[in-house]
This record gives sequence, structure tokens and C-alpha cells, in this order.
Amino acid sequence: MKRTTAILLFATTGASAFYTGNINYFSPSLHHPSLGISIPKVAARTYAASPWKPEELNFTHGVASGDPYDDSVILWTRVAPTMDNDASNITVEGTAGLFNHEIEGFVRASEKTVCVEWRVAEDEGFEVVADEGKVWTSSDVDFTVKVEAKRLYPFTTYYYQFNICDSDKKSPVGRTKTLPARGKRVPKDVKLAVYSCSNYPQGFFNVFGNTVRKDSVDFIVFLGDYIYEYKNGQYGWGNALGRVPQPDRLTFTLYDYRKRIATYRTDLDLRDNHQMFPWIQVWDDHEVSDNTYRDGSGFLSNTEDSFIRDGGVSTDSRKANAVRAYFEWMPIRQVDMDDNLRIWRDFKFGDLFDLIMLDTRQYDRSITDLYANTEYIKAISNDTSRSLMGPRQEAWFYRTLKQSSKRGTKWRLIGNQAVFSQLIVSDDMELPFNYDAWDGYVANRNRTFKTLYDNNITNNIMLAGDSHASWVSDLVWLDGPAGSYDPITGNGSIGVEFAGSAVTSPSPLGQNTTMKYTESFTKLLTSVNPELQWTDLYYRGYYELSIGYKGVNASFFGSPDIRSRNGYEVSLANFTVWDGENRLARYEKEGDKDGKEGNKVVNRDGKPVEFGSLQRGETKTTNVTYDTEGRRWFVFGKEKK
Repeated sequence: MKRTTAILLFATTGASAFYTGNINYFSPSLHHPSLGISIPKVAARTYAASPWKPEELNFTHGVASGDPYDDSVILWTRVAPTMDNDASNITVEGTAGLFNHEIEGFVRASEKTVCVEWRVAEDEGFEVVADEGKVWTSSDVDFTVKVEAKRLYPFTTYYYQFNICDSDKKSPVGRTKTLPARGKRVPKDVKLAVYSCSNYPQGFFNVFGNTVRKDSVDFIVFLGDYIYEYKNGQYGWGNALGRVPQPDRLTFTLYDYRKRIATYRTDLDLRDNHQMFPWIQVWDDHEVSDNTYRDGSGFLSNTEDSFIRDGGVSTDSRKANAVRAYFEWMPIRQVDMDDNLRIWRDFKFGDLFDLIMLDTRQYDRSITDLYANTEYIKAISNDTSRSLMGPRQEAWFYRTLKQSSKRGTKWRLIGNQAVFSQLIVSDDMELPFNYDAWDGYVANRNRTFKTLYDNNITNNIMLAGDSHASWVSDLVWLDGPAGSYDPITGNGSIGVEFAGSAVTSPSPLGQNTTMKYTESFTKLLTSVNPELQWTDLYYRGYYELSIGYKGVNASFFGSPDIRSRNGYEVSLANFTVWDGENRLARYEKEGDKDGKEGNKVVNRDGKPVEFGSLQRGETKTTNVTYDTEGRRWFVFGKEKK
């Protein structure tokens, strides 16, 4: 008996070493281990069983990489005997331990394991291998694999691949890249593509593929709404496109969220983008539910009525399920967390810029607009206690800004979900565009501005998604102590904001809006918001940033057709921010002969935009479109595609 126990202990201990190499067995939170999977239990259950045979397995959803550092990067894949996902709903049962896969009544845990080898190299032929390893995966983590490749060189392109142990069955070859060396000068401009809001039934994710075909960036920044939780028809009909979200119901359980993410990953352009670029990402609200906040969401709250109506699912259980699935399927690291939902973190790109990624949705934000309480939120929107981030994240955010500036880092890029700048949609200045954004948390925004102005923190660029529209603004504390703002000279501005449209989610004016209607509405917006330099509410799309020591360039692109898979994109607008100017480089006042500033306004760039409203500028719609697949230009709508 003792001999058997000793053999079992040795076998499970040895097996555990291969499980621990797979980060997905761990908790999303280092300080909440109960949210992880018990590796000793998995090892004990599977030690006597033979692994899955290679011919029974497939790499079902490609490969991905993310959360790059200057010496390491996260690599991801899924190796499974089925396209379907593990059907564990255990976490919605209040009497069971979180993510306990040992109860037959709720889940039939597989006794078989999957052995996976991985390697990363400096060349596509894998002749110069930088790191390699072997890990196991199982049904407990939905057959996903996530490893950290280490001992890498800064700002270097690498290639990686997985293969099933003792076989020639290999994954596609992925490409990734490390960050520039921390604190060191970056040898060339860094290029980012910024996306948000991909809605599967609304259309094809063409813009992900456009970046791949152009091979135009180094890294991807995704600002949230990777999935939507709705059943088909609630926020887009996918029938005609063959894009019905699975499972075809509102997502609540762990299986629901796993299956929904897996469905989105079947989009070929999204899969290709993950394969070719490392991602830095955060969630928004729809990774869990619409208009989430600390204690609930738009349609699910911790009330008896909500609990009964939604089938006995509490807010915390639903969040736990969504976070667990997200952690398994996304190439993100564990963060040194002080709370179990922390995803906010920062990345240092040499001494060129810091990328600060915030969570203004799930972590600890105060109650938001839940549709039935809009007037209440309006009344308390300027209350001092209201926060989008919660006190811990706020303190970390302000401290990180100060430290970045003190180190002499050239730029600070702040990735967040919602539009930061004030947006008024009426000429009587009474109605903000969205109380679910920073306009519903005015004191939190003012505290951010005060940190920037009081500490003379300049060269700030706010990045935003969520709104399904494009916005470009000077970053201005309109009611602050810095004095009046001049939209021509930029006096009073402390940076700029670039907010992007959606990959496919519909315009805030509706999915059937017309160019004519959006044109009139955008003109109203720029007329009543002096800091808003350009906006477009028509095109689905994204933007690219080129970040250098002298300046930052932003290029906005629109997708003219998301109802078919294609490589088309329209160049909508381009903007520049120069080092030290803290405003968009659009206008200046011409000096007189004595060198004094005059009153004649000069358009510095002189370029019109393709669509939308450009404050004191020209809109010239041509419909000239670039086909990133066919590498040709054409006028969209004027010829057969």
C-alpha cells in the first residue's frame, strides 16, 4: 500500500511540472489561487491514462502571442480532440468550489491529457532556437495552452510553433516581437494598430486582415469588446452571413463564454492577425455584459428579481465565468494582482513611450447608466466619490503617470475603453453624448487632468474605443484652472485624444444610418465641442499610430463593406502631434514682420478629410478605396468588386 502511494505521489509530482508550464492552470489573479485549477488533482486523475493520440487532436483555433516585454512574450494555442468547448457550468452552482472539475453531476472531466511542445526562434526555419519547452493541457482549461517564452532579445522579431509530442503534427508558424529595451533609446519609430468592438453577427472582421496584408505595424492594441454576449438577433442578425454567434443565447456560464470566444476565433482575419502580431489588450463591458460596473450591469444586478429572471446567476458568478474564459483564451499574463479582476497594467517601450492600459469597466467603477436610471446618473455625474476605476487603480494610474514623466520617457499613451473628452450633443450644452463614458464621471476626469497639469506631465495621448465612432480632440480641462482653451493655437491643451470606430459594431446612429445623416450630425458635434477637431460616425474601422521622438502620426481607416469578406479600406484622415506641443498640429497663427503672432489662421497640414466633420477644415469625399488583398486602388461603388 505504501509502495503504491509512493509511486502515485512520484508520478503526479512529475506530471505537475508539465502542467505548471501551462499558465492557464493558474488563477487570473496571483492573490486568488482559488480561481485557478488544482494541478495535483488533475495530475492524480490523469496519471494512469494514456495521452490523446496525435491523430485524434487538432490545432483548432490557430496561434497567438501577446503581453510582450523586452525579454519575453506570451504564446498561445489550443490543441483539442474537438472544436467544441469543455462544458463545465460548475461555477454557477453556489455550493460547489469555483472551477472544481471533479463533480460528475456537472462535468465529465477527461482523464486524458495532451502533451504539447513549443519553440521560439529568430528565423522561420527554426535553426536559431531562443527558447523551447514541453507542457500538458486538458479539458480542465478547455485544452488551451499558454506559455511564456523567455531569454529573448529586445525589439526583435521571433517565430514560434507548437507541435503535438512524439509526432509531426504542428501548428501554424506564428510571428511575434519583443518590446524595445526598457529605458533605452529606440532605433526606429514604433507602429501600433488600435482596434475595438468586434461584433460577430454584424459583419466580417476585415480590418484585422487589412493590417496583416499590409504588414504595417509592430504591435496590436485592443481596447475591448472582443466579444458580445447577446444571442443572435439581439445586436445583429448573423443568419445571412453564416455568422450566428454560438451558443445562440445570452452568455452566463463558463461554457457559454468559452464557446463565444471560440466562435469569434473562427473569423479568418482575426485568426491571421493573432498569428502575425503580438497583442496588448484589455476588456470593455461586453466581455461580461452590457454596461457593467462593480456591482452589476445593464441587465443583470445583484437583486432577487434579476437573479430569478436570469436563471439563478449572480453578477459575481457571471463575471468569474467570463474572466476565467478570457484568461484561458487570450495571450495575457497574470498580473501581480490585488484584486481578482485586475487587468490594468503598463508596458514600457524603451524611453520612447509608456503604454498604460486601464480598466474603466469591470474593476471597481461606480454605478453607471443602466438605461432606467439616466436622470439619476445625470444628477450625480459630478459627485466627487464617483470613479471609473476605483481608488486603487486611480492611485496606481496617477503614480504611473508621474513616474513615467520623471524617468524622462518621451510620450505617455493611455489605453482605455471609453471616450475621455467631454462630448456635448446639443447646442444648449445640456446633454452629454454618453453618461456611460467619462462624462458620467466628471470628478474622476478632473482628478486625472489635475495630475497632468499640477505635475507638468506633457506629451499625453489618450486612446479610446467603445463608442463605435471616430473622435480626434485636443486634451483639455475646459473647466480647469489652466485658463481658456484656444482651439487654433492649442493653448490650454495637455495632449490629444484618438478614439477609434468599431471593427464591426454599428454606428451610434444605428446600423442603417446614411452618409448624409451622419454628415449633418457630425457638423453639430464639432460646432458645440471646441476641442473636438474631427469626428466620423459612419465608417467601421481602426487607426494606426507611428510613434517617434519628434512626433506621433495617427492614420484612420474605414471599411466600406463589412457584409462580405474583403480587403478594402478607405483612408479617412491623418493627424500629427509634435513633441512638446500637446495639441494637434493643424493650425497656427501667422506672425507679422516683427515676429509677433498675428490673427491670420494658417492651416499647417492643409489636407482635407475623406469623411466626417473637420473643424475649420474641408471634407472631400472621393470613395477612393485600397484593396489590401489585390493591392490596387479603385472607387468603391463605381466598379464591380
